[in-house]
Amino acid sequence: MTDPAPLRLAVLLSGSGRTLDNLLERIAAGSLAARVEAVVASRGDVRGVRIAAAAAIPVTVLPPAGRPVDAWSDEIFAACRAARADLVVMAGFLHLVRIPADFAGRVINIHPALLPAFGGRGFHGMHVHRAVLARGCTVSGCTVHLVDDEYDHGQILLQQVVPVLPDDTAESLAARVFAAECHALPAAISRIAAVRLSASPGVAP
Repeated sequence: MTDPAPLRLAVLLSGSGRTLDNLLERIAAGSLAARVEAVVASRGDVRGVRIAAAAAIPVTVLPPAGRPVDAWSDEIFAACRAARADLVVMAGFLHLVRIPADFAGRVINIHPALLPAFGGRGFHGMHVHRAVLARGCTVSGCTVHLVDDEYDHGQILLQQVVPVLPDDTAESLAARVFAAECHALPAAISRIAAVRLSASPGVAP
């Protein structure tokens, strides 16, 4: 029996592209059976776009400014359809989008906290880690979840817990959480690929 085709990914990003970098490294190492077919960026002047260009991945830049969210979302998912994406991965994508019916259950996000805590509008990046420390939490972590039409709201697929240490700063906690994200997101994608394979007609379990 031949190996299944790699999962085709479209990656949405708004910034440094660290998560895209991690996915490309895992794919190159053979530990993630996927292929990044397209990147959609909300800004053109970010490192994530340069990473995609260096890897010869087609990039579409779609700034949201001044656009109705429905029309903007339509353009994003048109690019994902054109890439024949099986799964759309939000990788540091800081915007709310409308999920069209044909992508329901096929868009995931990685969030740097243990949802439902520290999620929602405004909770991204260092804002999350500062809030965790201010609350006095003893653990934090990351969450991979399905995306719906609300911030950080969809079904939780996978979480990974990390300790919050007594001498943590927001920066040191962020580094520990990101290390967890680097494991959690590929693991979640692999699980989705396995479920998709088992659900495919004619594929032996």
